[in-house]
Amino acid sequence: MVRRTLPLEENEIGPPWLKPLLQTSFFVACRIHGDSNKSECNMYCLDCMAGGLCTYCLEHHRDHPIVQIRRSSYHNVIRVSEIQKILDITGIQTYIINSARVVFLNERPQPRPGKGVTNTCDICERSLLDTFQFCSLGCKAAGIRRNLCNMTFLLQPKQQAELDSDQDSSSYKRQKTHKGLHEFRNKDYKKRLHLEAENEHDHDHHEDGASYETAVFGYSPPSNSHDNISPPTPPMIINYRTARKRKGIPFRAPLGSLISPTYIC
Repeated sequence: MVRRTLPLEENEIGPPWLKPLLQTSFFVACRIHGDSNKSECNMYCLDCMAGGLCTYCLEHHRDHPIVQIRRSSYHNVIRVSEIQKILDITGIQTYIINSARVVFLNERPQPRPGKGVTNTCDICERSLLDTFQFCSLGCKAAGIRRNLCNMTFLLQPKQQAELDSDQDSSSYKRQKTHKGLHEFRNKDYKKRLHLEAENEHDHDHHEDGASYETAVFGYSPPSNSHDNISPPTPPMIINYRTARKRKGIPFRAPLGSLISPTYIC
C-alpha cells in the first residue's frame, strides 16, 4: 500500500459537493412540500448543495446537474452510471441491485467478518472482494484523508476524455436512431398517401361502373361496397315460367266415404 507523506487538501480529494452529499439525510419529507404527495427527498443538486430535494423542488433546478439517490437495505446508494461521470470511484466495490450496478454512499460497519474472508474495507472492515479497498464513497473519502491510499475522487484527463467520447457516441447513436425513425415515418406517410390515392381512384372507377349497372340492369350496389375486398353479389334472377307452384292445402275426404253401405234383404 502506497501512502502519501502530506495530506491532500479538501479540494484535492474531490469536488466541493461531495462532503455535503455524504452528510445529507435522504428519504425524509420535504421541508417545503411536506404536505404534498411524492414529497420524499431523493434528489441532490450538485450546484446548490442545499440538501435533499423532492420532485416539486426540481422546478427551481431545471438547468442544474441533479443526481438521484436510491435505497437498498436502509442504506443510500447511487447508480454507477450516474456517479462515474463526475467522480473517480476506483477502489470502491460496486453491487448489482435490481439489475443495476450501484455504489453505497456511506460506510456500513460489519460486526464480524465472515469465515474465510481475506479482504475487508480499510475503514469499516466490511468484507470485500480482493480487488477493492473500500465499500462506499464515504470510506474512500476517509481513507484519502488518512493517507491510506494513493487515490482521489477527481477524474483524470484520460478518464474524462473517455467519458466524453462515450457520451458523444451515445449522443450520435440517439441522433442516428432518431433520424432512422424520422425516415421510417416519412416512408410510412408517403406509403399511406399512395394507398389513399389508389383507393380514391378505385372508388371513382367503381362509382362509374355502379352507375352503368343501375342504368342497364336496374341494380345499385350498397353505398359501402368499395370498402369490401370481394365484389358484390349480384341479385338473384328468377324465371317465373319454370318456377314451381307451391302446393295447396290438402283436403280430407268426406266422412261418408268411410261408412260401408247397408244392404236390405
